[in-house]
Amino acid sequence: MKGPQPHGLSLAAYSPTGDADTILGVLAWCATAAGVTGLIFVGIRMALQLRAGLPGSEREHLRDVLFVVVACVLAATAGPLVAFLGDLSLL
Repeated sequence: MKGPQPHGLSLAAYSPTGDADTILGVLAWCATAAGVTGLIFVGIRMALQLRAGLPGSEREHLRDVLFVVVACVLAATAGPLVAFLGDLSLL
């Protein structure tokens, strides 16, 4: 829909600057560090429960590892997704 917008407003196209790539890169590194920390915590919980002799908690550990991995993949692919989509104009 081109032409004048309601109330005489026009929407400008948004194109991220170079700083957006830097911010997304830092956020991807932070998400990776948080993911590694999450996997370490899951491993510690697994070791403590094995030492305590609590059987049958493999599904819980697998679920925790799956959540951490999915969150890491989602956060790490945010930058490439924004680069792939390019100009995010509304019109």
